[in-house]
Amino acid sequence: MATGSSLVSTLPIERRILVLRKHKVMLDADLAELYGVSTKRLNEQVKRNRDRFPADFMFRLTGTERAEVVAICDHLRRLRFSPALPYAFTEHGAIMLASILNSPVAVRASIQVVRAFIAMREALAANKALARKLAILERKYDAQFKAVFDAIHGLMVPATTPRPQIGFRPSPQ
Repeated sequence: MATGSSLVSTLPIERRILVLRKHKVMLDADLAELYGVSTKRLNEQVKRNRDRFPADFMFRLTGTERAEVVAICDHLRRLRFSPALPYAFTEHGAIMLASILNSPVAVRASIQVVRAFIAMREALAANKALARKLAILERKYDAQFKAVFDAIHGLMVPATTPRPQIGFRPSPQ
């Protein structure tokens, strides 16, 4: 399999996968761009084939969700003033889109989309496996390496304490 012939590398696709309502999804505008069609055309095809997109394949964002997505993702700023709320597609919804669009570009792009979802799933699984192995080691060498395990756990958890301010502070008067 030649890697040079791929339509799009998976890295930009992975950056377009968002987590909304506890699902990993891609928005209609991003999928339309990847599949080489306009967002309007993509949504027309979805409406014509509505029975292929149950709630676990696709959902429409709320106004609040759209505002959050636009604030987080610079490439989606064009959605800020759009009168329509975007659709979000799960991995299965993205695959179904490729089948209804049925263009060579859509087929090639859908393969890359699936690979991006798989890569994310594997990264999450690797992190869980690492946590399991660390727990086993902790139980085995608990007393000897407690300080080391505490330090590793500290590195795994994001800091929640506020960082001290740097710079000039006027003296109290």
